Amino acid sequence: MDIFLQLAFSGIALGMIYAVIAFGYQLTFATSGTLNFGQGESLMLGALVGLSLVGNIHGGPYVSYLLMIPIVIVFGALQGVFVEWIGVRPAIKIKSEFGWIMSTIALAIIFKNVAENIWGKDDLTFPSPLSSTPFQILGANVQPMQVAVIVGALAIMAAVEIFNRKSIYGKAVVATANDRDAAGLMGINTGMVITFSYALSSATAAFAGVLVAPLTLTGATMGASLGLKAFAVAIIGGLTSGMGAIVGGLILGVAETATGYYISTGYKEVPGLLLLLLVLAIKPSGLFGKAAIKKV
Repeated sequence: MDIFLQLAFSGIALGMIYAVIAFGYQLTFATSGTLNFGQGESLMLGALVGLSLVGNIHGGPYVSYLLMIPIVIVFGALQGVFVEWIGVRPAIKIKSEFGWIMSTIALAIIFKNVAENIWGKDDLTFPSPLSSTPFQILGANVQPMQVAVIVGALAIMAAVEIFNRKSIYGKAVVATANDRDAAGLMGINTGMVITFSYALSSATAAFAGVLVAPLTLTGATMGASLGLKAFAVAIIGGLTSGMGAIVGGLILGVAETATGYYISTGYKEVPGLLLLLLVLAIKPSGLFGKAAIKKV
C-alpha cells in the first residue's frame, strides 16, 4: 500500500503538469477553434529561461525561484502572442482549416532548434527551491517539490477561471468562446481576445515548465513528449472542460507511474494511449466535453 501511495503521489504531480498544458489547449480552442501544437515548446522555453534567470538572480534558491516566476510568465505570454500573430492569425484570416496546424508545428521546431543552439543539446539540472528531503504522508515519501507542483498547478488554473468569471476582459473571453460572431457584433474585439488566449495559454505552459523542471532534467527535447501527452489529456477530458483537463491529467499521470513500476517503464505510455483510443471510439467529445451541434 505504501508503494502504491508513493506512485499515486508521483502520478498526481505529473498529471497536474499535463493538466496545466491541456488547460492551455482549451483556452485557445475555446476562443478560436485552433490549437497551438507547440505548447510543449512553450513549457520547454519557460523552463530554460527560468534556469538562466535562477542562476543570475541573487538571494538564495527560494528567493531567486520566486522572483523568476513572473518574468517567465511574461516571457511565455509574449511567445504566445508571437505564435498567434505569425502562425495562427494569417490562417484564420484566409479561413484555412489546416494552415494553423502546420504553422504552429513549424514554429515548435524552430523554437526547439533555437533552444538547442542557445542552451545546447544536453539535459541540464534545474536547482530545486525546496529541500530534497521527503516527508511522509500516509506512509508514503513525498518530496516538497511534488506538493508545490500540485498546489501551483491548481493555483494557476483557478486564477485563470476567476479572471474569466470576475473581470471585464475575462467575460469578453467567455463571450467569444460562447459565440465569436455574436461577441463581435456586441463590440468585442475578438481578434484581441484570441491573441490574449494564446498569450495566456503559453504563459500557463511556461509556468508549468518551471514547476516540473526541478523534478526532472531540463533540455530542448523536454517539451515534445509533455506537449503530446497533454494533448491526449485534453482529448480524453474534453476540449471544452477545465475539470476534464484535471481528471484526464490525473488518470494519465497515475496510469503512467503505476505501469512503469508494476509492468515496465517501456510500457508506461501505453495505458494513456489505449484510453485515448477508447474515448475517441466511445465519446469523441471527451469524458467531460460537450458535443458541438452545427447547422448545415
